[in-house]
Amino acid sequence: MTTRSSIAVVMILAALISPGAFAQTAPLGEPANSAERALVGAQPDAWARLNPQQRERVLENFRQWQGMTPEQRQGAERNFQEFRKLPPQERQQVLRTLHQWRQLPPERREQMRAAYSRFKNMPPAQRQQIMQRYEHFQQLPPEQRQKVLNNYQRWQQMTPEQRQEFSRQWGRTHNAHPRFEPKPPKLLH
Repeated sequence: MTTRSSIAVVMILAALISPGAFAQTAPLGEPANSAERALVGAQPDAWARLNPQQRERVLENFRQWQGMTPEQRQGAERNFQEFRKLPPQERQQVLRTLHQWRQLPPERREQMRAAYSRFKNMPPAQRQQIMQRYEHFQQLPPEQRQKVLNNYQRWQQMTPEQRQEFSRQWGRTHNAHPRFEPKPPKLLH
């Protein structure tokens, strides 16, 4: 994974804190406390140009910021600086991905957080192997990628017993190091 790809992943993960976790006591898009009023008061012209949804987004982001530890804030600042260094096309891709993330149902986000947590806790060699496999998958032609995804869906639908039997059968027919010599090819007469 390239440094830029890593940054994109980190940026998306930095956005994982659910904005709905913060209580809203003021009308949508309006400051709810003195800290929020001070934020708005520092840039009154810019605030006046925002529509209600944009104002609410600014306040949600500020509430997230307020809820972060100093270490989390430092990490977010580093991520933002790295984001700003990206070429415009890559920034747009990060923003599109973030938008897609925000459209996901909460259950799916939680599944993805759990999967990332498992990935993050893997040994470096195993993480590297997964990233190489992913890069290989990304380079496949579209029809081959679809075939892989279809096979994955079938695998997901199997019971544990079916998976075990499939793995046993597959291992028997695709063993890279067979114990026995293969049958000699038939000679043509």
